[in-house]
Order: sequence, then C-alpha cells, then structure tokens
Amino acid sequence: MSSRELCNLVVEGMKEKKAQDIVTMDLRAIENSIADYFVICTGNSDTQIDAICNSIEETVHKKTKIDPWHLEGKQNKEWILLDYIDVVAHVFRTDRREYYAIEDLWADAQSIYVEN
Repeated sequence: MSSRELCNLVVEGMKEKKAQDIVTMDLRAIENSIADYFVICTGNSDTQIDAICNSIEETVHKKTKIDPWHLEGKQNKEWILLDYIDVVAHVFRTDRREYYAIEDLWADAQSIYVEN
C-alpha cells in the first residue's frame, strides 16, 4: 500500500466521524521530513476526538491490517497523534490546533483542504 493510499484511508476515517477542517500535507518534497504525509483535523469535544481516532484506527486496520506504530495523547484528548510511519494523523481540539499551528510549522508542504 502506498503512503498516498494510507493517507486517503486516514481521511476516510476522519470523515466518518464528521471531523472538521481536514487538511492533508504532502511532505515528500521536503528534505529530511519525518513522514510522507500529515493529515490534520479538528474535533469539537473529547467524545468526538476519541471517536475520530477510533474511526481512523478501525478504517485503516479493516482495509490494511495495519495498526499505528505509535499513539500519543489519547488520555488528554487535546492532541492525539496516530503514527503510521509514512502517514501521521493529528486529531486536535480547536484551541490546541490554533496554539500548535502545525500547518504554519510545515508551511513548505503542499496542503490540500478536504471537503467535508
């Protein structure tokens, strides 16, 4: 499975639970980038953030049998990171997304805003 296909599955999992402001960031052209893609979204509540993460895991696992290599932030539910090595999903609470501004940190990446 290509990293682009994995990225699309992550987006599918986010959309399943009505994630907002989904952005895919193509990092492949950036020298020494840590992944091929970042996929970023926002959830409005702890419950929705948890549901989005579960949906990403279920969607990816069902179609690929792949589990995240690393998972962080599940207890705090402010910024949950699901690391699939080539694709990293970031699920933010609105205020945390604005605070960390990952899109600005990786501004050299090609960003694509996904329609909900």
